[in-house]
Amino acid sequence: MASKTNNIVVDLAKQLDVVDKEFQTLQILNEEGEIVNQDAVPDLTDEQLQELMRRMVYTRILDQRSISLNRQGRLGFYAPTAGQEASQIASHFALEKEDFILPGYRDVPQIIWHGLPLHQAFLWSRGHFQGIQIPEDLHILPPQIIIGAQYVQTAGVALGIKKNGKKSVAITYTGDGGTSQGDFYEGINFAGAYQVPAIFIVQNNQFAISTPREKQTAARTLAQKAVAAGIPGIQVDGMDPLAVYAAVKEARERAINGEGPTLIETLTYRYGPHTMSGDDPTRYRTKELDSEWEKKDPLVRFRKYLENKGIWNEEMEEKVIEQAKEDIKEAIKKADAAPKQKVTDLISIMNVELPSNLKEQYEIYKEKESK
Repeated sequence: MASKTNNIVVDLAKQLDVVDKEFQTLQILNEEGEIVNQDAVPDLTDEQLQELMRRMVYTRILDQRSISLNRQGRLGFYAPTAGQEASQIASHFALEKEDFILPGYRDVPQIIWHGLPLHQAFLWSRGHFQGIQIPEDLHILPPQIIIGAQYVQTAGVALGIKKNGKKSVAITYTGDGGTSQGDFYEGINFAGAYQVPAIFIVQNNQFAISTPREKQTAARTLAQKAVAAGIPGIQVDGMDPLAVYAAVKEARERAINGEGPTLIETLTYRYGPHTMSGDDPTRYRTKELDSEWEKKDPLVRFRKYLENKGIWNEEMEEKVIEQAKEDIKEAIKKADAAPKQKVTDLISIMNVELPSNLKEQYEIYKEKESK
């Protein structure tokens, strides 16, 4: 009788270790604003670098004012963005106007910079239908509230781009929590199978509301989830605008050249709560952790870099801050001037031709609203 052996069929620990080692974090600027990866520095002019900084500063002020407006009751739903400017704005900076953005609810800054008027962004926050009456030449979808649903939609939009022979991409964003959703896997799998021009960004801000990333998955990186879909994945220092820009720029070039989708994980942090709807981050985050990430602030890091190059100063930054405050002031006035939303408005824009049940409801509410 043959004796039993303890032969290992597959060294599982080694297998996982090999995968993990393939996903090193791309960084170009360190926390002191110094170049640490010269070979990866993107080809940006001084004017482009200044514009990227301008947009990041503007977005930080927009976040601060939006929080204030929310507390005053002048905005509705709002998800703070401070800390994620490099991840959001530098990724958008690598896009072209013809590219299609499918944002999550925290990704309003990207669609504003893509062309959505600021007052419409405020109206969207208030739940006003005019907030999502998107201009025909603006390639965006309204911010998605359902976690991860935009990943499936992006795969479909990108397939349409491919079938129409367009030299553009569809890009989407979710948080680390979104990678635990079925839609995430379905979206990247479909995109990989059909080799569509899509860019999937995971903004790993360390917490899905209050759940730490390490409690969501046994994977050591979120970027390696791309392996299962057969697509490239990359992890990037999400507080480094140059690294984020470089990664997205390369992913876009691959996509428009017919080389398929890319998954990009940006390691970042949100300084504020998950949303302004009652979340208290002090219940699940420590002061030490907050302090650690504040030292990595993307604005501070990029400011040091530009100042060392002699192309940014305090006067330039103050000018951006004042412009942002003025634009926000005018936009909120315009949002305030929008007509009060009525039920008949909502019913009338739902269909080109109303079915009988909605026609009946329309008449009922029309009578109520006339009183």
